[in-house]
This record gives sequence, structure tokens and C-alpha cells, in this order.
Amino acid sequence: MCLAVIAWQSHPDYPLIAVANRDEFYARRARPASWWGQSVSLLGGRDEEGGGAWFAVNRRGRFALITNVRAPTERNPHAPSRGALVVAALQASEPVGAWLRGVAERARAFNGFNLIAGDALALRDPRTSPELHYYSNRLAEGPRRLAPGIYGLSNAFLDTPWPKVTRTVARFACQIAQRVDIDALLRMMADSEPARDHELPATGVPLDWERALSAVLIRANGYGTRATTVLTVRADGLVTFVERSFDTQAPHAHTDRRFEFTVGRVSDLADGGRGPR
Repeated sequence: MCLAVIAWQSHPDYPLIAVANRDEFYARRARPASWWGQSVSLLGGRDEEGGGAWFAVNRRGRFALITNVRAPTERNPHAPSRGALVVAALQASEPVGAWLRGVAERARAFNGFNLIAGDALALRDPRTSPELHYYSNRLAEGPRRLAPGIYGLSNAFLDTPWPKVTRTVARFACQIAQRVDIDALLRMMADSEPARDHELPATGVPLDWERALSAVLIRANGYGTRATTVLTVRADGLVTFVERSFDTQAPHAHTDRRFEFTVGRVSDLADGGRGPR
């Protein structure tokens, strides 16, 4: 996943609104969003090669998302899958902050990552309280609890002002101030306009790749945006999770999947069993 925007306790009706694009090589196998089953009770897409997830939520209302830190010279091909951290966050029984402090003790084994995890949805679970945390294993500081606000994250650190981050955060804030509209949020994440050359960050990849990767929705040679996910939680505990997955053979074609449940009283609609639309 390469771009996420999050509104945390900053909307009167929605304690959490999170929208994200997952960018990946087309050749990497993945499953679209679904409930993983009783033994691993989480909802999200699945990386078939690493076995992890990039953005998921569980039936207790905990959610997590991860992005890579773009540092091509540091990549260790033998490092464990970063997506496993998302699964572990949703399976952990302890509070998110305590779990993340444990992760930080062994995090150097992983390639660079940004992890956001929280119990913002656990409105009816007495074991948890609403909280949101951020941690990167490429920062000296440990995990930190986030105050209410609107945040943007790509493949640098939280709120690093890359052009697509600042542009999307501004559009996101304007959109949810008017109306929380999932279709509008999906359209927002479909912006394929690259940044101008003088705005591009220098992350160690060739200039043509910096241009391609500067778009919100990426379409490059063998690589691009594979899915857009919208997660909302309403003040009454209703969770809505929508994933738009793009066809790797025809990237402009997509399939939408929608799931709804209430924290503490799961009624897994998953399109009422009708399947993707």
C-alpha cells in the first residue's frame, strides 16, 4: 500500500474514516477482500506470497494498515513479510500501544515499514478503548499515539509532504466536511495525474519512476495500484468496508466488494452473500 489518508476522531458522525491505495507489482499474487475465516477472524485482502495483509479490520473493530518505506538500497530479500504485522495486530489481545512496543523490540528484522493500528472501532468492547497509533521501524522514536486529526501517509513517514500526500489530504478534508460519500472517496483515489518534476522527492529510484510513483493512482510498466479501500465507522458502531480491486491484466477494469457489520454484533453482510458487484 502506498497512500493512505485517515480522519481520526475529527468528524461528528464518524470516529474513523480511512482510505488507501495499495500499489504493487502485477505479478504478485493476491486475493481480494473477504473474511478470512473463524481461525483468523479478519476482513481484508490477502497477499498470497507473503501470507499477510495490507489493510484489514477484525470483528472486534481493531484495524491496521501498512506501507513500505521506499529505500531501494536497504531492501533485504530475506526479511520477513511486513504484511504479517497487520495480521498480528488484529490477532493480538493486548492494547495496540502495548503490542506495538513489543513489535519495536524486534522490528529491525523487517524491511522499512510504516504501521498504523487502532481500536477506533472497538466502541462496544470493554477490553479496549478508542486509540490510534503510528510506528515506523526506520525512525529512532518508538510508537506514538495519535491525537485527533487528519493524517496522510505514503512511502516516507507520517505526514511527509510528498505532493500526492498533501494534495489528497486537502481533497479528503474538503470531501468529508461536505459528506462522507464512499463513491466520492473512491474517485478521489483515482487521480492519475503525476506531480511536476520540481515537486518530486528524491527516493533513490530513476526519474521516470519518481514521476510514475508520484500519482495517487499508479499505472506503470508491470506495477500499479492494485486496490483502493475505504473503511468507515459510524458513531453507532456500524463498520463499512469497501474494496475496489483492479484487474492485473486490464488495470482499468475493476470489481467492487462491500461489507458491513456492527462492532460487538456482527452481521456480515458481504453484499448479503451476493458476491462482488
